[in-house]
Amino acid sequence: MRRVLVVVPARDEEDELPGCLRALARANARAAASGVPVTTVVTADRCRDRTADVARAFGAHVVETDAGAAGVARAAGFAAMLGDRCDVRDMWLATTDADSRVPARWLTRQIAWAGDGWDAVAGTVRVRDWSGHPPGVREAFEARYDRRSDTKRHVHGANLGFSGAAYLEVGGFAAMAVGEDGALVEALKVAGRRVLHTDALRVLTSARTDPRAPRGFGHDLLDLDGARPVRR
Repeated sequence: MRRVLVVVPARDEEDELPGCLRALARANARAAASGVPVTTVVTADRCRDRTADVARAFGAHVVETDAGAAGVARAAGFAAMLGDRCDVRDMWLATTDADSRVPARWLTRQIAWAGDGWDAVAGTVRVRDWSGHPPGVREAFEARYDRRSDTKRHVHGANLGFSGAAYLEVGGFAAMAVGEDGALVEALKVAGRRVLHTDALRVLTSARTDPRAPRGFGHDLLDLDGARPVRR
């Protein structure tokens, strides 16, 4: 791979975004040191705070949308940088979430796997802080989220990468409020693309109690303690 494009959808994430971008900066630096430059794009989706300003302060490209849907936001970030004249044959695309922290080797490992012939990499997540949830939620989550026996079940927009050619072949992310990550991976498999599901590259994510996406990861956690807030 000759270059990498990373897209981060963000909705009112001025507090969480700096941690995300600092972690990405470390991962980007490792990739650049290996000769692969990285471009980071933050899609500020229906933001009412300083998300866009924070992203620019960290040197990220900013795309602003009013979709209110993670799938549309992710797609918009990629579309803004992948023009008609863009050669994606040697490009790797990756995406994470604004409340997540990627490991330093996040991109170099994906690039290596791409060199081994994988068209996409779907990694797992680990919750970084359970303090906002009552006792028992962590245990219930760990019992449900069994990485060892069912890794292929886990697809997260917070930890996903794919070749540019494969992404464009299947039409990119669908315009979905939630589930766009799983839909993309399924489309890649249907198209005959090789998808690596792995627990070897984990991303830290939040256990937030004010989830951005309806029926997304945050709501799954809240279901475990019986709370289901609605965000408008």
